[in-house]
Amino acid sequence: MPSLREGMRIYIKYMVSLRCKMMVKEEIEKLGFSHALVQLGTVDILEVISDEKLDILRQRLLHLGLELLDDKKSILIEKIRNAITEMVHTADEQPKENYSEYLSEKLEYDYTYLSNVFSEVNGYTIQHFIILNKIEKVKELLLYNELNLTEIAYKLNYSSVGHLSYQFKKITGLAPSFYKQLKLKRKMNLEDL
Repeated sequence: MPSLREGMRIYIKYMVSLRCKMMVKEEIEKLGFSHALVQLGTVDILEVISDEKLDILRQRLLHLGLELLDDKKSILIEKIRNAITEMVHTADEQPKENYSEYLSEKLEYDYTYLSNVFSEVNGYTIQHFIILNKIEKVKELLLYNELNLTEIAYKLNYSSVGHLSYQFKKITGLAPSFYKQLKLKRKMNLEDL
């Protein structure tokens, strides 16, 4: 006999954007759940859910490029990724404390444990993942052309423009100013078509 569970939280891997959130919400509604709270990386279903419906949801999410997480390490890693993504991409301000303290406090685990689990599974450090996300945010801000490099460095808690430029070049192979010029040229070329 299949089991029924009264309300539950499920964790979803690769759910990192508003678009993903909308797609998941649509699938949840198609399954007949009217009382569900969809957040980045998690869905709280406040009704009874059967194993059968959970399996259907798992299959539908796979077709969308998303994945239900089952084991505790995978869930923790997804929580770390979501906390970093939220911190870098959606927060108005970066945390004032260092990232290790922020993550440890937010996830209620010792940072050394978080770091070890993350590195063990991903093959790179939390710090590297934070840097990659910050560089993506720098690219986005450069393209919007609303902030200069000094303002971007301040907004993302870089110690200096030089430090930001060094990390940007290390990750992308380009200086921030060259990257911005390259994107502007490409945009102008596309407009000529």
